[in-house]
Amino acid sequence: QTRPAAPTAAPPQTRPSAAPGNIAVIDSSAFSDDKNGIARVMVAMRQIEAKFQPLRNELRGMRDRLTTMRADLQKKQGIQDPKMTAQQSDAADQLDLQIKRKAEDAQASYQKESLALLDPLQKDIADALTAYAQAKGISLLIDLNRVPVIYAANNLDITKEFIAEYNRTHPAAAGAPARP
Repeated sequence: QTRPAAPTAAPPQTRPSAAPGNIAVIDSSAFSDDKNGIARVMVAMRQIEAKFQPLRNELRGMRDRLTTMRADLQKKQGIQDPKMTAQQSDAADQLDLQIKRKAEDAQASYQKESLALLDPLQKDIADALTAYAQAKGISLLIDLNRVPVIYAANNLDITKEFIAEYNRTHPAAAGAPARP
């Protein structure tokens, strides 16, 4: 009796070996550096700061007034009529509450404004970074600001080169975000 022929085993699938990758690192926190960062980021941040400076000054004035009110209360507490002290204390508490509410509203507005100005800019930078990496043959790019890296040789860091290239190809005057 003949045995059926053993099924022929298919040759093992071979995966092509991974090509050696060109790896680079970048520190995105440098994008917002005052002197050596991305100019468009700095323009946007200055716009936001300028818009909120009057509110910041107003809050500082309110806090100073509250400090003065509380110091006066402390000094006059034992000397003046308790009803007057209670009224002044209530006024100080009301001012404190106004400060807290105004500060919370300002913080929410600041975050909203920051997102509105910086999100499109971050997307543009990410697109430019992808194009830069592809043009340079980089197959893996690690952001040191997001991923803890124990060691990276200095020649792997493309931060300064990318910032210089981005500032050259995306000038701040032409690409500055419009103020709403």
